[in-house]
Amino acid sequence: MLNFEELSHKLFSLVIFRNLLNDEVIKSFTELADEQKSEKEEVYLYADFLSKLFAETDNFSKYVLNAVLEDENAYILKYGHKKLGSHYDEALNMELDTLNELAAVRSDDVKKNLRLENESLPGWTTEKIDVKSIYLSRIKNISKTGYGIWAKYHVFIIKNGDIVPVKYPDTQKLSDFSGYERERSEVIDNTKALLKGEPCNNVLLYGDAGSGKSSTVKAIANEFKDDGLRLIEVKKNQLYSLPDIMDRISGNPLKFIIFIDDLSFTKNDEDFGALKAILEGSVNGRAKNIAIYATSNRRHLVKESFADRDGDDVHIQDTMQELTSLSARFGLQITFSRPDKNLYSGIVVDLAKKYGINMPEDKLIMKAEAHALRAGGRSPRTARQFIEYLAYKQDAEKE
Repeated sequence: MLNFEELSHKLFSLVIFRNLLNDEVIKSFTELADEQKSEKEEVYLYADFLSKLFAETDNFSKYVLNAVLEDENAYILKYGHKKLGSHYDEALNMELDTLNELAAVRSDDVKKNLRLENESLPGWTTEKIDVKSIYLSRIKNISKTGYGIWAKYHVFIIKNGDIVPVKYPDTQKLSDFSGYERERSEVIDNTKALLKGEPCNNVLLYGDAGSGKSSTVKAIANEFKDDGLRLIEVKKNQLYSLPDIMDRISGNPLKFIIFIDDLSFTKNDEDFGALKAILEGSVNGRAKNIAIYATSNRRHLVKESFADRDGDDVHIQDTMQELTSLSARFGLQITFSRPDKNLYSGIVVDLAKKYGINMPEDKLIMKAEAHALRAGGRSPRTARQFIEYLAYKQDAEKE
């Protein structure tokens, strides 16, 4: 039998999971336990609670479980640093028992406590879920599952200085690609070393547009998300925030790729120094759980002009060498060159098989070459666009 007042008292006594009292649904639930209410107020609060729950789900047990698993609390933060005393464990066990009780609350019991049995009010779904055992199991595997927002999402961006999740990231998979197996395997091997806590490099992927550099990094993030990999994309004009970002994630049990896409600088670019300092380790060092992956269409990252070469800088040679050597500070540099005819044809044929294109191979290659001429040259992107066009056309003809 539900003891509403006692459960409410336990919830208000939460210490480790105190953030949950700010959760709209759980906060609304605790307000139901206030005994100093008229029947009209009870109906209103019950409906208000259910309205907030239904905005997410009709299953209260699962809602409580997800809220607990996603909570970023003192215990989980200190657990990642292995700095826990016995009082933490004692509090954790007590509070998980309370949250187990909360997840088991049935709508009929609440109605009975509030004397609302005769009211025409909807209920919610409750199922048997052991919140405590699931949470404790999650903690043991924290280096792969993460905690808080890191457990729910695996791709992030920087917005107004905050690390913000991408709810619907690109869905590329490594199995979607054709060609460039050697280049891609180098990035994969480096990522596996990062995940194992072994020495790994910062990576620069450079080459022609449309060759699959950015897609490779995003597909790797998707491939290894269940192994504890997270990706944070940082724009060039946000490089100044890198020291703060790295400091915030350095103690996290997960592994992180900081991804900088389409990177290039001009001579007097202020962002140049920010990245240089990070790559050299002169700002906060580099944590073992972080690697920087950048893509660029430029081998040396810095746009260089004849005016730069003929400038009045007394140490012009030293200046130019510093500007053009930034790429050398990436331990692993991988070139994604524009494909020749054989590689391009191989990519086209492989993609055609994956998309179920029915066309003689010689005709397919001839049409693909013609498409590449119109599209500005051969590239994996051009090949995929061509095959996707054929697939659309083939499906349309079947209708």
